[in-house]
Amino acid sequence: MASSLPDNPSLPRLRDDARSLQRLVRAGDADAVGSVRRHHPRPERALDGFALHDAQLTVARRYGFTGWPALVRFLGTAATLSIDPSRVDEGALGVADRFCALAVLHYTDVDAPPRWAAADEMCEAAPDLTSAHVWAAAAAADARALRRIVRDDHAAASSAGGPLRWTPLMYLCYSRATASCADTLDAAALLLDAGADPNAGYLWRGMAPPFTALTGVFGEGEQGPRRQPRHPFCTELATLLLDRGAHPADHQTLYNRMFRPDDSHLELLFAHGLADAGPGPWERRLADAIETREQMWRRQVQWAAEHGFSDRLELLARHGIDVGGVTVAAPVFPADPNDRDENGATALHHAAWDGDLEMIGRLLAAGADPGAVDHRFGTTPQQWAEHAYQSEAAALLRAHSRR
Repeated sequence: MASSLPDNPSLPRLRDDARSLQRLVRAGDADAVGSVRRHHPRPERALDGFALHDAQLTVARRYGFTGWPALVRFLGTAATLSIDPSRVDEGALGVADRFCALAVLHYTDVDAPPRWAAADEMCEAAPDLTSAHVWAAAAAADARALRRIVRDDHAAASSAGGPLRWTPLMYLCYSRATASCADTLDAAALLLDAGADPNAGYLWRGMAPPFTALTGVFGEGEQGPRRQPRHPFCTELATLLLDRGAHPADHQTLYNRMFRPDDSHLELLFAHGLADAGPGPWERRLADAIETREQMWRRQVQWAAEHGFSDRLELLARHGIDVGGVTVAAPVFPADPNDRDENGATALHHAAWDGDLEMIGRLLAAGADPGAVDHRFGTTPQQWAEHAYQSEAAALLRAHSRR
């Protein structure tokens, strides 16, 4: 089953969790005893004395592992693959490293168009910065600079470094700096020809599944398509990677792209064997820390059903994915356009975040309050649109508020 570890997990921290659980169980804490009953395979036997190894087994299974040894093995793997982009001190970086940091998606709340514009400005002000090292050349998709660097040092194409300790191909795939399609594909092909791994990736804050080169190309995610957009040449670059050996069962890509109804990523991945692909290198490496295929597909099916993505369900079914056992939700216009969800957000907040201009217009016509403030962030629908860089939605709400 899939791991549910917290950010940046460590063995000392989890050992402390196990010792704490042991103390609480022995003290009769009801929540701790309940956790043992839920997660330990033999709870009644374990609760009689509750040894440390029982606490460790409980902790491991609570986080989705078969046992403590499997958890320890994963943490050993994660120690070499974990990167936390939020821990990069960009103010202390040199020019080329700062360019790299600004150019790429971090999958944190800093992702936004002004950063990529700043990276472009750096390149314009100092065109030679892409010659500083292979990672800057890759982030700029500067095929000429890459060719010179790789010619002199063939191993550079696979070397990890720069501000995020990525390989060059990762910087290229996550970059949102301006580059032409021809230069992007030439740069990627050059790196692959020189031995770059099309399945390169890292564990974001030590968690599975991995963020791979494909993940960076397909983009999107929880921050929305404007803050974490797909690569400008997504289809062409993803096709190149898949043709050169990238495994199509990319768990993080499927998660990041499931939030909106567009299915172009699935169509491309299915065309490259997603439906019946065998275990990929990351599935073999991470074992039970990563979702099974059944779990991966069940997540996709449930989200599609809950959000009325009937076309996606039909696509999945055509490729042999079991879409049974769910009820497809029909779009429902709220009876009261000012009803709030559990966080105090209205339908207008959500339409603003999605940039759904048609729904915004309908909600405003039905009496939705553009000045409503949600309970979590204390912000209006217009501010939600602005944060998501949904400029058209923000302009529509701004114009309505001036009336």
